[in-house]
Amino acid sequence: MTTVLVVDDSTVDRKLVSGLLARDTSWDVISCENGKEAVALLEPPLPDLIVTDLQMPEMNGLELVEMVKEEWPFIPIILLTAKGSEKIAADALHRGAVTYVPKRRLGIDLVNAIRRILGFVEADKHSMRLNHYLCESSQIFELRNDLEQLEQLARLVQKQLRCLPLGDEAERLRVSLAFEEALRNSCLHGNLEFDDVSELGRKELLQAINTRVSQQPYSRRHLRVSISIDRASARFVIWDDGTGFDHQTLLATAVLDDQEHASTRGLALMRTIFDEVTFNEIGNEVTLTKHAMTADDFADEE
Repeated sequence: MTTVLVVDDSTVDRKLVSGLLARDTSWDVISCENGKEAVALLEPPLPDLIVTDLQMPEMNGLELVEMVKEEWPFIPIILLTAKGSEKIAADALHRGAVTYVPKRRLGIDLVNAIRRILGFVEADKHSMRLNHYLCESSQIFELRNDLEQLEQLARLVQKQLRCLPLGDEAERLRVSLAFEEALRNSCLHGNLEFDDVSELGRKELLQAINTRVSQQPYSRRHLRVSISIDRASARFVIWDDGTGFDHQTLLATAVLDDQEHASTRGLALMRTIFDEVTFNEIGNEVTLTKHAMTADDFADEE
């Protein structure tokens, strides 16, 4: 059974999150009030995933992220963000949290976010160790506007990233999830021109996609993805057939806890995790680059 640790000093929020997760009978949900109590619970058997608030007494979410990354880097952490916590959330993502969910969207996004992450972790358990010895890989894909295809490609990338020194397993997971976020943005907002689908659950989103891809001009549009991975860096280029967007304005204003558009939150996540994020002039091509950690980077973490 999968164990999820929920950390939140608000009794109401802690019970809300625990109740949402308890609906999945394959998850064993445990909870505590702050980071200090969470650390005390981190003994074998360890939880498979941690969901934590940011602003707490004793030890806040940022401090908890730092300690878990140092001692248990294989445990993914999801942040719960509130309006006004954008800066500390960005710091926590830089320091090792995998992703985040705004508190106002718990009922819509949290369970799906956990399932996505656990799906990556489970798929990775069956990854061949041969990927550690990969020296260089270059691939080009042409994909339909199909979320399942995008998820499969992101999981393939996660396995191939084993050859790139990124510091720990959590960083490889973070890069893979941010790459999937970029694919989803290009599909949903580029090719299919949805303005905002953040209020849709997965079932409703899939229905909306099926309707849109049966219409012109969307039915003719595809995603082309170039993936280049070696021991020095990973470089991803994603092209869509859409009309583009004002990427300069959105990149300048994108924040983690945007209350209106999930797409701008996705851009903020990509910008936080990748070392370089660039668009072509019209905005229908994005290039994402992640560099290997250097000896100096490893020294800075010690």
